[in-house]
Amino acid sequence: MRRFHYSWIILFVVFFSIIVAGITRSSSGVFIIPFEQEFGWDRSLISLAIGISLFIYGLSGPFMGAIVQIIGIKRMMLISMGTLMAGLLLTFFMKETWHLILIWGLIIGLGSSLFLTVLSPIIANTWFKKRRGLAVGILTASSATGQLVLLPVLAYIIELYDWQFAVALILTLSAIMFVILIFLMKESPEAIGETAYGADENKSEDIRKNESKNPFLLAFIPLKEAIRIKEFWLLAGSFFICGLSTSGLIGTHFVSLCVGYGIAVVTAASLLSFMGIFDLVGTTLSGWLSDRIDNHWLLFWYYSLRGLSLLLLPFALSEGSYILLIIFSVFYGLDWIATVPPTVNISRNIFGLEKSVIVYGWIFAAHQAGAAVASFGGGVIFERFNSYAYAFLGAGALCFLASLFVIVIKKEKGITVV
Repeated sequence: MRRFHYSWIILFVVFFSIIVAGITRSSSGVFIIPFEQEFGWDRSLISLAIGISLFIYGLSGPFMGAIVQIIGIKRMMLISMGTLMAGLLLTFFMKETWHLILIWGLIIGLGSSLFLTVLSPIIANTWFKKRRGLAVGILTASSATGQLVLLPVLAYIIELYDWQFAVALILTLSAIMFVILIFLMKESPEAIGETAYGADENKSEDIRKNESKNPFLLAFIPLKEAIRIKEFWLLAGSFFICGLSTSGLIGTHFVSLCVGYGIAVVTAASLLSFMGIFDLVGTTLSGWLSDRIDNHWLLFWYYSLRGLSLLLLPFALSEGSYILLIIFSVFYGLDWIATVPPTVNISRNIFGLEKSVIVYGWIFAAHQAGAAVASFGGGVIFERFNSYAYAFLGAGALCFLASLFVIVIKKEKGITVV
């Protein structure tokens, strides 16, 4: 009888770690209005802090990947989870706008960075020889699972009690996850006398091969090589638009957008979490498909369909049709971060196993730059026009541009998807 492989336990632990980091980051959307009401801050300022967080955690990704190569996966996960806990704890004491920017912009941005950027490909490369696309799909989907389970709960707690109780719930979950990481997270298959899942030889492929102890060198040397390749810019450009059209716009402003059309906060958060259900399905399925189907065409259709859905959203809201909104939530949810597994695969195929994590970190930094632009820009557009319509229509149009970027990426000869 085949014994249960510890790689799946690692997948389970990392899955829930990303859930906690994901809900911490995405919860900012349900705190916008409570922060407006309690502190008197305007929406563009709160959006700026959220935008800084999105940008910081994206920009930090390559350096997190480099530091992992120096100090190890487990220690870096514990430091990152501890940073998230510190940011959540400090939230109870914030009074000034610079507190908001420091805590929700810098600290929570840094704390969530490892979990939401390069951790998925690191775990897939280290613990899996086979089913890497599926592993990346499952781990990527976990960030949406946090929304699925907790956003409506947080919105309900805020409505029934106060935002401090919602923050306390996230802090408690972070502390529980910190303890689980201490006892169950392992550094590598070799550390416990295992091989990676599906490995034929008695040794897993380890991403920590570079002898340098300088995280800046580890982060910038692969970038210096990557920027000479056209495919890097096409992937980074498409991921900029991906971040702009998902976590930056929908993740930050969807709840406030719905409230502006007379939809209750809990209902709006429930619609966002409904997207999370289908994103869990869509991204896991995308990981499975990325092991089997041309990744370029997968990305082409993901961006095209997302663009179409964003163009239809203002119409659905103006009609006041819950049926159309549910259809949008299903359609958009399936596509939310389904782009990640094929993008990771294409990066691995072009740049190689050892360098792909760092290069993907830089590509994801472009994703978060787009998210930051949409987060802050959405707030500015709302303040200027008292409407989000231009922001959503513009994002939809840009998604069609992203679909063109990915379809012209050259396929590497002799390389097959692992």
